[in-house]
Amino acid sequence: MLRSHTCGELRAVSAGSRVTLCGWVLSRRDHGGLLFLDLRDRFGVTQVVVEPDAPVAARDASGRARLEWVVRASGVVRVRPGATTNRDRATGEVEVVVDAFEVLNTSEPLPIAVAGPDRSAEETELKYRYLQVRRPELNKALVTRARTNQLIRDHMTGTGFIEVETPCLLKSTPEGARDYLVPSRVHPGSFYALLQSPQLLKQLLMIGGMDRYWQIVRCFRDENLRADRQPEFTQLDVEMSFVTEEDVQEVAEALLHVLLREVAGADVPRPFQRLTHAQAMERYGSDKPDLRFELPVHDVSKTLANCAFSVFRDAIASGGVVRVIAVPAKHALSRKDLDGLPAVVADRGAKGVAWCRLGAEWSGPASKHLTPAEKDALRLETGVDEGGVLLFLAGPRTIAVPASGDLRLFLGKHLHLQTPGVMKPLWVLGFPLVEWNPDEQRWDSVHHPFTAPVAEDLALLETDPGRVRSHGYDLTLNGFEILGGSIRIHDAGLQRRVLRLIGMSDQQIDERFGFLLEALAYGAPPHGGFAMGMDRVIAVLMGLVNIRDVIAFPKTTSATDLMTGAPSPVDERQLAELGIRLA
Repeated sequence: MLRSHTCGELRAVSAGSRVTLCGWVLSRRDHGGLLFLDLRDRFGVTQVVVEPDAPVAARDASGRARLEWVVRASGVVRVRPGATTNRDRATGEVEVVVDAFEVLNTSEPLPIAVAGPDRSAEETELKYRYLQVRRPELNKALVTRARTNQLIRDHMTGTGFIEVETPCLLKSTPEGARDYLVPSRVHPGSFYALLQSPQLLKQLLMIGGMDRYWQIVRCFRDENLRADRQPEFTQLDVEMSFVTEEDVQEVAEALLHVLLREVAGADVPRPFQRLTHAQAMERYGSDKPDLRFELPVHDVSKTLANCAFSVFRDAIASGGVVRVIAVPAKHALSRKDLDGLPAVVADRGAKGVAWCRLGAEWSGPASKHLTPAEKDALRLETGVDEGGVLLFLAGPRTIAVPASGDLRLFLGKHLHLQTPGVMKPLWVLGFPLVEWNPDEQRWDSVHHPFTAPVAEDLALLETDPGRVRSHGYDLTLNGFEILGGSIRIHDAGLQRRVLRLIGMSDQQIDERFGFLLEALAYGAPPHGGFAMGMDRVIAVLMGLVNIRDVIAFPKTTSATDLMTGAPSPVDERQLAELGIRLA
């Protein structure tokens, strides 16, 4: 190799040895003939010194070197004098006294900063993403991602699972997110779809008797993007035969426990906390609550059913609810803070946030409408202290409940209640099988249409589907859903009933999922599994918010690649070969 050591490898025990380093020039300090260069590679940074008595060729070559030039330096390692030791650097005890120096490549001034706190505009950094990889933060994320993948491989293989690769080009079955379509040149007018998830393929592997399957797989969905969503993403995919919910959850929990310990340095007790979907929504207003802080949500509809405040009374009378969050006095909320809260819940359709501040006299817009008995009941139900604030949300349950979850999460961030480094996993169990879609006037699957209903609720499937529970479950971490799974339907007749429930005709079922129904008729075992979003879980383990920070070459929120210019037009000859003409 061109080097004997990396730039992060040398220590005091290396003193006296001759070494050769290769790297980029991170910094340059010329003290009148005494030249100090910091060389950087992905392993670390080492200081090299070119002294006045160094060979002329080495002095000349190093004298020309500038920031981000790629260089090779050879010399002898020596211990730095105590006062000059850099204790913030792993190699800070030593330096290399250079006697040979070579410029391997020069560099133009970089269009983005790759060292220090300075950052460029996000669009510019994404355009030059390959340079951004040189930043320690992104470098660390990619190394952590590789290590996480290896931990998963070791764990899954060590517990008897078989890795099976599945195809990316499949039949389009547009029951969920939009497919990315790939035209077939061999079959003009027909299209493949890029894999959204190996869901059906892993079920077919269970029918084939593989028993325990896993893979780390690339998936594609053409949907609206945000900070935690990309058009192409990676998931850990797992499926098991002859199992219950608890069996699958045990496998997932054991794996996450390893990742929490080895990647995040968090030894989280097992078993993880569990809540039903109904409990999570009632107490936290979210099916992925952040448990790093308290601030539970209370339903005070019974207490305020006859309240003089028409906003509360009318909401309850029309079948809605009144929800309240009690903010302790130690978390001071200013009047400006309170006035800004309605904007937090506006996207949910909530009409506002009423509030009361407790004291010798209660203050706030809602306080004058409350009787002494109602105030006493609110104190008792919420546990609010003197000087604390009650925040009220009133309206239909479908609006007020998730809006209260949004408000709680905002308060957790605004009041800095989310302790850094703390990891709080939570199982959310007992999801409904379907939920009503008012825009399209139909039932939608909460997880996916291959999730098994609870057997005791099958009689309600056609008569009262909203009450049917499912064998679906999620694992959340610090307010993010990182894993979703279920026990699957393994009976062809029941699978057809569920597909009919979500609005598919028998003809559509046979066209899109005929292959699955046929396979289920050939001795399908009971089976279940899960998928873990790798981009999300690595980001949460590293304390990051945006999954782009753990992806080497991400897309923007408009699904564009600023670095390569994709998507881009193609020439007419390529379109003609595919039998495509643009409208």
